Amino acid sequence: MDLLYTASSFLALRSTHTLRSRSITPLPTRRRLLDVRASLPFLIQKGKYYRELEAAVDVVERACRLCVDVKSSLFSSDGRSFEKNDQTPVTVADFGVQALVSLELGKLFPSIPLVAEEDSSFIRSNNLEDSVVNAVTDKASVEDKYWTHDDVLKAIDRGGKGAFVFGTKPATYWVLDPIDGTRGFLKGNDALYVVGLALVVEGDVVLGVMGCPNWHYGFSSESTTEVQKNREDLSASGIIMVAHIGCGTWTKRLPNMLDSWTRCFVDDCCLVHMARFCIPESQTWESLPLSATFTATANANTIKDNQILLFPACCGRVCSLCKYLMVASGRTSVFVLRAKMQKTIKAWDHAVGMICVHEAGGKVSDWKGSQLDLAADKDGRRIIFPSGGVLVTNGNLHNEILEMISSLSSTV
Repeated sequence: MDLLYTASSFLALRSTHTLRSRSITPLPTRRRLLDVRASLPFLIQKGKYYRELEAAVDVVERACRLCVDVKSSLFSSDGRSFEKNDQTPVTVADFGVQALVSLELGKLFPSIPLVAEEDSSFIRSNNLEDSVVNAVTDKASVEDKYWTHDDVLKAIDRGGKGAFVFGTKPATYWVLDPIDGTRGFLKGNDALYVVGLALVVEGDVVLGVMGCPNWHYGFSSESTTEVQKNREDLSASGIIMVAHIGCGTWTKRLPNMLDSWTRCFVDDCCLVHMARFCIPESQTWESLPLSATFTATANANTIKDNQILLFPACCGRVCSLCKYLMVASGRTSVFVLRAKMQKTIKAWDHAVGMICVHEAGGKVSDWKGSQLDLAADKDGRRIIFPSGGVLVTNGNLHNEILEMISSLSSTV
């Protein structure tokens, strides 16, 4: 029997949210049963897209190192950040990650197109070519240390709008968010940001990798001593999460390439009022239908009967992927996002998170309970159109919250 797949050989990150006490809600508990030391945490025979996932893990790990290096430079005299036409910030790291991922995956899987956030026009108009090329070359494979400016700019544009027209036929393509949470990236504090990469095959996400370079292990269940040690030791911070269809969701620390993989599960909370919630920092609890039934507090010590615990802000202002990471790792129970008429919802903000949560045992849908349709934007595969918004849960709470949203929407 394959020991990697027996129930007793997984590390379960299970929450004890079902406690009826309204005092401090405990962190998820850990049961360390088996560590898996390998390039991936399951056998090659188990994963149809094993080779693609190996490549994705490798390039996301390097992309995370690129982000850390660029972030260090942002707080020196040489560092620069910019604002795009839609008033969203962008840095050399955003373009560098997109170029690096495009170049590496294009070399290994030349027939698979890339859907990503950036294009090179901004780099050209702001004379950023040298900075981006230097950032990318530093993290390139040994045999690719001499990429030209043209190579890098073309690689970025390979994922840009209009680079590939899909049409109505089923398609296989990569979806990349170079940095989800650039505002947090720019703050220089503990606000989380994520490099997210997924592979979509005929409308379904079949694998995903999220790298969060500044994840602190105080978000998990380590002791106070361990948390303090990790905050003092920068090499202990950071996490990479991977998921493969049918093979589960797993994490290991960054940047330790030899660290063990551990299996992730969503928490087991079954009561809405006992759940931990997170929402985008750009939205308020009062803007959501559930606010008609529950008020929200960020203080776990003073929760009242009609209140829910709203996880305190720790992510970039518009970072969705870090919320998916929180749910998939069992740190929170629910992530709710309300769709706004004036805002488009981008596929790269959700694709990789969807499979990570699903393979950890959770559910993702729009507010009517329908799957998020990644093929709704038939030509570009860049935009999704969830009815009402997006609901991400541990699965146990999904139907109940959907019913509450449906019955309460008219009152908000």
